[in-house]
Amino acid sequence: MSFRRETLFFAFAMLLALVVWFITNLANEYSGTISVPVIAESNIDGHKGESSNIVVVSARCRTSGFRLVNQSRAREQKPVRVKFASSDLRRTGPDTWSVIGSTKNSYINQFFGDGAAVEAFISDTLSFDFARENNKKVPVEVPVFAQFRSQYMQSGRFKVVPDSVTVYADDAILESIEKINASRVILDNLDESVHGSVKLNVPKGVRLSQDQVNYTMPVSRYVELKGTFPVEVWNAPAGHDLQVFPTSVTVVMRCAFPLGKDPLKTMKVYVDYRDFAASRSGKCIPRTVKLSSEVLDIRFSPEVLDCIEIR
Repeated sequence: MSFRRETLFFAFAMLLALVVWFITNLANEYSGTISVPVIAESNIDGHKGESSNIVVVSARCRTSGFRLVNQSRAREQKPVRVKFASSDLRRTGPDTWSVIGSTKNSYINQFFGDGAAVEAFISDTLSFDFARENNKKVPVEVPVFAQFRSQYMQSGRFKVVPDSVTVYADDAILESIEKINASRVILDNLDESVHGSVKLNVPKGVRLSQDQVNYTMPVSRYVELKGTFPVEVWNAPAGHDLQVFPTSVTVVMRCAFPLGKDPLKTMKVYVDYRDFAASRSGKCIPRTVKLSSEVLDIRFSPEVLDCIEIR
């Protein structure tokens, strides 16, 4: 009985030692082939966002023995979704784009994870098929509410980049979409130029070429100038006398600070006779000569003048 017990103990000890040895060895790194099935995702204008085919990517990798033992045939694995930059894809067919050469190196971690060091790719060119999809390009509209600190103002156009996006959907849905709205941008107490990004509102049943856009808005400190000027009449044909009421207007300018030359010194306000000739009411908007880039905003009071031609 004692002999049998000793035999069982010895067999258990040997089995335990074998298991420890096996685990210890599997924890070491080895070179071997790893294959993974890949579905490509990318933003290709006019095409679906993911490939219709699955490509098996194979490489000789240095990784743990556990990883190599668990490596089953690629077809039995769940496909890995890899997002490729469209600039890394080369068009090789009507609806086919390929990842060629060393470009694959940028996606090693997405292919094989962090635990594998690629020694060499076995797969050379990876070719993915992206089916065509109904689409059209529409403008992006960003609602903006901006408030400024005292003596600061918007000094240029609010720019959105890109200012349009590609919309993918069924024909019936596409017909009803004329623009894509973004979330409201609220800017408060501004005293410097701003930039940022804003998410787009995606209608139901629609895919967009991107889910957000960037914006910039220049902001400048200003100084306000004010003056009163007589209204001249320009471009009146010979023998035509145009009377303007009132005969002078008040001009309020906002100029970038610090101010260089005073634009009021060269200011001229006029009514163009051609505007009067094209007007049915005889009312004209005062005009001024081209102003320097320092002038951020100009306002006239009154904003509209009455004109009468005396023959």
